[in-house]
Amino acid sequence: MPAPMRDRVRRVAYALIPILQCGIGAALAWWIASDLLGHERPFFAPIAATIALGVSMGKRLRRAAELVIGAVIGIGLGDLLISAIGSGPWQIAIAVIAGQTIAVFLDKGAIFSGQVASSAVLVATLLPPGSNFGYERMVDALIGGLIALAMMSLLPVHPIRRARRETASLLGVSSSILREVAEGLESRDVDRIGDALQSARDTQPALDTLREQVGGGKEIISISPFHLSKKGELDGIADVLDPLDNGVRNIRVLARRAATSVEDSVDIHPKLINLIDHLADGLEDLSRYVAGIPDAPDQVTMMRQLRMVAAGLQRELVSGGGITETVVLAQMRSILVDMLQVAGLSKISALATLPATVPKPAVRPEPLTSGEAKSTEGLAPKDAAREVLPPRVIKNMPKVFLDED
Repeated sequence: MPAPMRDRVRRVAYALIPILQCGIGAALAWWIASDLLGHERPFFAPIAATIALGVSMGKRLRRAAELVIGAVIGIGLGDLLISAIGSGPWQIAIAVIAGQTIAVFLDKGAIFSGQVASSAVLVATLLPPGSNFGYERMVDALIGGLIALAMMSLLPVHPIRRARRETASLLGVSSSILREVAEGLESRDVDRIGDALQSARDTQPALDTLREQVGGGKEIISISPFHLSKKGELDGIADVLDPLDNGVRNIRVLARRAATSVEDSVDIHPKLINLIDHLADGLEDLSRYVAGIPDAPDQVTMMRQLRMVAAGLQRELVSGGGITETVVLAQMRSILVDMLQVAGLSKISALATLPATVPKPAVRPEPLTSGEAKSTEGLAPKDAAREVLPPRVIKNMPKVFLDED
């Protein structure tokens, strides 16, 4: 299947449950407002349910609240103004201006502002003055919002699966970019590095989507009784958002500097290029681990692999070199600190994996131990960690990986 078509199919698959929620929610909202309450043409109810749910995971509770409150304010204001000044073009203008002004004063949300204005226009143009249709439309909007809330609570999207998938995808892309940079430096292919840089720049929408997924997951956990136990795991993903974002940004800077080195005919130390490639291997394994692939390395193995890359990032690699080599080394060190945090370390422990570059570093380096060369095959994660990792690293690993069964 061609890549564009594959992306579209994947996009539909990701949105399938929200789409079903919208369809079922719209039908329920119409049925309650029309059949149970007897409202005539209660189109506001399914509209409110559909917009509040949407196919986007972020801020669904806020959307529902903006719709309901916006409809109440807009209909109430429109009814009041039209009763006082009548209906017509200039009256509609006044209703919209007044409604938008109040909406902007109360809140900056686009849905809220639009709902106030559209509700006021509805009253000014379609509803007979003095009728109870305005009141019914307010009730319809409330029904739609409540149905949306019920759908989010009782038929929820999984609060973590999407965020884990997006995190794994970003780590996989980061691995591919680093590998392309390493191969481009080795072959002195500036176009290849340029393509990698563009791929790095193209990750920003995915980072924004990940933050939206985490925010949506928190909403689901806060209202759904089925996923309360997932709060700790989602909090863990939320904690790595900033390190992951910083790591991807640092990869962009690394790629840009690598392209400059080729253009300026600056030779990067082969060991440093090799470390970039090893870091790509580590991020690929981390991606597979986060995605939950059965044969992925465990967290201890990944931590050890990343620590071994960090241990090689010594100042001596750029001794006698210029600013370009120094920047490449500095960016590699920054990326390692960020990605070690994604793998589970605290920032202090991540910094401690790096060799010192000054006589008195703020964080004392934690050198590799002889045990880190041992095999951990067949050991449980908690036992493997205690066998090969320094105490400071174990202390700062997520507790879930070290608890007894």
